[in-house]
Amino acid sequence: MSIDWICKHHSDLGKEQLYAILRLRTEVFVVEQKCAYQEVDGRDLEGDTHHLMAWQDDELHAYLRLLDPESQGGDVVIGRVVSAASARGKGLGHELMEKALEQAEKHWPGVPVYLSAQAHLQDYYKRYGFVVVGEEYLEDDIPHIGMRRG
Repeated sequence: MSIDWICKHHSDLGKEQLYAILRLRTEVFVVEQKCAYQEVDGRDLEGDTHHLMAWQDDELHAYLRLLDPESQGGDVVIGRVVSAASARGKGLGHELMEKALEQAEKHWPGVPVYLSAQAHLQDYYKRYGFVVVGEEYLEDDIPHIGMRRG
């Protein structure tokens, strides 16, 4: 699977890229996971937000966003981690996380990275050096846990 990895500051996103991002996130987080919530939360185009995308043949297969530490109280925040249903089970999620950590270090060297993980994915994130911080909580009826690296 030949993947084109692209990480762009929000001000450099093309409208087709932004549309594909919002479509994939809505497809998975709202429709597939049956969570009615405001997925487009106003953070995609603010501050120093970066968008990491995995493209193949003009189709977005995986994505996450990196929120800058200045707007997030000191940590780089990884969020909206998503893979298209058609791309799952091929190791793309692992590549996505490796690339995310590379990008975080490139743009904000030495800054800790935080994410809010679905609780059942704790072991996945632990592979990348994340440790649990705080208590488990419900977000849109899905158990989540805060995790930090660095």
